[in-house]
Amino acid sequence: MFSRAGEGPAEGLARSSRPSLLDGRRRVVVAAVRPELDGGRFPVKRVIGDVLDVEADLLVDGHDVLAARVLYRHADAGDDRAASASTWSEQPLAPLGNDRWHAAVPLTALGRWDYTVESWVDEWASFVWGFRRKVEAKQDVSVELLRAAELLHAAVERAADVVADHADARSLGNAAALVADASRDAGERTALVLDAALSAAVARHPDRSRATRHGRVLSVVVEPVRARCSAWYELFPRSTAASDGLAPGTHGTFATAAARLDYIADLGFDVVYLPPIHPIGVTNRKGKNNALAAAGDDVGSPWAIGSAAGGHKSINPDLGSFDDFRRFVARARSLGLDVALDIAFQASPDHPWVKEHPEWFVHRADGTIQYAENPPKKYQDVYPFYFDGPDWRALWEELKSVFLFWIGEGVTVFRVDNPHTKPLPFWEWCIGEIKAQHPETLFLAEAFTRPKIMQQLAKAGFSQSYTYFTWRTAKWEIIEYLRELTETDMREYFRPNFWPNTPDILPEHLQWGGRPVFVQRAILAATLSSNWGIYGPPFELMEHTARAGVEEYVDNEKYQLRTWDLGRADSLAPLIRLINRIRRENAALQDMRGLHFHATDNDQILCYSKRGDGGAVLVVVNLDPTHAHSAWIDIDPRALGVHPDETFQVHDLLGEARYRWRGGRNFVQLDPRIMPAHLFRVRRHARNEHDFEYFV
Repeated sequence: MFSRAGEGPAEGLARSSRPSLLDGRRRVVVAAVRPELDGGRFPVKRVIGDVLDVEADLLVDGHDVLAARVLYRHADAGDDRAASASTWSEQPLAPLGNDRWHAAVPLTALGRWDYTVESWVDEWASFVWGFRRKVEAKQDVSVELLRAAELLHAAVERAADVVADHADARSLGNAAALVADASRDAGERTALVLDAALSAAVARHPDRSRATRHGRVLSVVVEPVRARCSAWYELFPRSTAASDGLAPGTHGTFATAAARLDYIADLGFDVVYLPPIHPIGVTNRKGKNNALAAAGDDVGSPWAIGSAAGGHKSINPDLGSFDDFRRFVARARSLGLDVALDIAFQASPDHPWVKEHPEWFVHRADGTIQYAENPPKKYQDVYPFYFDGPDWRALWEELKSVFLFWIGEGVTVFRVDNPHTKPLPFWEWCIGEIKAQHPETLFLAEAFTRPKIMQQLAKAGFSQSYTYFTWRTAKWEIIEYLRELTETDMREYFRPNFWPNTPDILPEHLQWGGRPVFVQRAILAATLSSNWGIYGPPFELMEHTARAGVEEYVDNEKYQLRTWDLGRADSLAPLIRLINRIRRENAALQDMRGLHFHATDNDQILCYSKRGDGGAVLVVVNLDPTHAHSAWIDIDPRALGVHPDETFQVHDLLGEARYRWRGGRNFVQLDPRIMPAHLFRVRRHARNEHDFEYFV
């Protein structure tokens, strides 16, 4: 049950494919297989409907012709990875040049797929290659015709072993007899050997007895499209009552939160994310603004999970019942919204597990349970779990069951709180177990921590991750960071989700930059990344007041109820709605692939493009929220899919302005008080049958 990842039947395949004195006639070398993450230790990631582009270097001495296949199968094909070839599907690899080969594997089902590469010397193709040259040089090929007959007879035997291919066996047998018949015209026999249809028939029955298989079975995890492209809206259900007509100070419920879903869907979001919805502890409950002493009416932090009303598989009674929650989920689905739950693996001192399983918690020298700390910060209302304690197996199983419980309630998207403070092996095991049963599930890692730990969490199975975008503001650091995400191996497994703000983080630039910086950060997040999110309503209402000395909201919803005026005239809701509509209508913005930065002569002007099905999008952003800036942009036409000397139109989807550009150098000017960015759709020049010019 708790076997180490990477061990198992696949090891047998790896050993069997190593060269030895007994199989040294396997002359082909299979090298540099891509994608391959950490030597096959972890799977790469794709989404349903993608093709997996597999490449490899295939090398052989001399001039022999190679044949190669990528072998692939869904995990449902069986756990025995060393099973016979009959369990694999195959796709031929084609040469790209310089000994590099490529194949495209269609990924048609969710879950884990295995793949590897196999190559061999194609004796028939190699023979025909030399035979053709001798014929062209008008050399005597009578002996070569005898060799051709031998090779054809061998192909007949291989075809005869395949019941469905007896027709091939008969046709190959007839060809072998004709080629071997010295009484027949030599020209007729030669033409038959060179016949493409005959070569195709032989290729269907290759001799793979000396094939070399890549030393590892590699894997790809296929997830729903929402793993690659999503727009998240974080909502505190308990703060929805007053906004929906009830008196200020009234605790919101799933019913009042359900009434907010139309607003969220109208803004164009497709994931509504709820902080923990479980009962909240009373012991050491935090008061408003993280005060150590709570007043009688303080609602506490949702992350202090557990009370007499239950724990991680219970609902805070103030929010309603399970039936209320189910109606909330059903309403969200009817609007095209996925409900994401926050899973925080920690407990309040009042959690039932504290009494039932004290061994699941760390005890200090004085016998008391250790509360959570991040010195000098103290979280007296939260106990961390003892993940490597004496009863760790039971704890791990119980925590896994928390996910399974909420999956049973219709939730398949989870935001995980602080996963970097829990063991990495736990996540690899837990997510792997869950995805084996429920490949439709998605996991977002809230891990603002060291880069390599964030990367390891993604390798361990998290579908998406929070990122450092929240603090990347200068042109050079945005470019450097995005290139790391999109041009290194991280693109194979790390899916960034860009958040301008969170309940924990009100970055400094949002505190002083005013409306222009909120607009700028929304556009950057939504167009640089294909996954983005906001903590609302504070973001669209441009809340910017922080507690003294920290990047955290004053009067924070983490500790109290709030009232939001969603109808405010200055709300960013119309702009956010437009941005999400543009994302839906332009496939280029629905993927991280295709991102390209273009040079500008002003460090305050950032320019980048994305290209996908349906065309290219070009984004120009003024990074200075206080001053207008202009710049000359050196466009790389190839990144936009236009010719260097072609006239094309850029259509600003934010303001409907249209400009006719030509060549690579063009001028822009942006005043952040009006709009800090252009979001251009690139339209190419065309003519209709009546010679009328237009752009598409």
